[in-house]
Amino acid sequence: MVPTYTPELLAALGLFAFAASITPGPNNSLLLASGANFGLRASLPLIAGVVIGYVGLIALCGLGVAAVFDAFPPLREGLKWGGAAYMIYLAWKIATTKGIGSGARNARPLNFAAALAFQTINPKGWVIALATVSTYVPARGFLANLLVALAISAGVSVAACFTWAAFGVGLQRVISRPHVLRAFNVGMALLLLASLYPLLTEIGR
Repeated sequence: MVPTYTPELLAALGLFAFAASITPGPNNSLLLASGANFGLRASLPLIAGVVIGYVGLIALCGLGVAAVFDAFPPLREGLKWGGAAYMIYLAWKIATTKGIGSGARNARPLNFAAALAFQTINPKGWVIALATVSTYVPARGFLANLLVALAISAGVSVAACFTWAAFGVGLQRVISRPHVLRAFNVGMALLLLASLYPLLTEIGR
């Protein structure tokens, strides 16, 4: 099959992928905190898990998983509550991290498997994935177009993830003092919790 994208739609997809990947959200909060606390090298598994998991969500939506959620509302609700609980746990882990560097006692960045699994309960990720497939993947030549969308989303996501993690690394000098680091980590934890607001308001409807 041959992709049927027009140059205009490709540009729109690229802009959407950039905006979706670079704006604050659960993943970027984790990446910023990981870069600041553990450095870029130690954060690579987290970056890989985020990118692969995010692209995987788009692929799953393209293959019809979204229809499963529509057919079984309790599954959707379970995903929302599970995601909220896990994000609260991650916020607590960030808030209680002590010391900068991969050698900090009892402190480790989120690993690849955990980051990958987190994407399945990341509400922002699902919203972006659904919007990508429904808005930016033409129906004619769908599978070929989906592959193009996956490639563009992956490339933009890699760049955005490295940007956020590198920004965290750049903050290490600023937050090197224990009390400043503590305040930074608490702030990152609160930011992660704040990203739950749209999810919780939807649950409450």
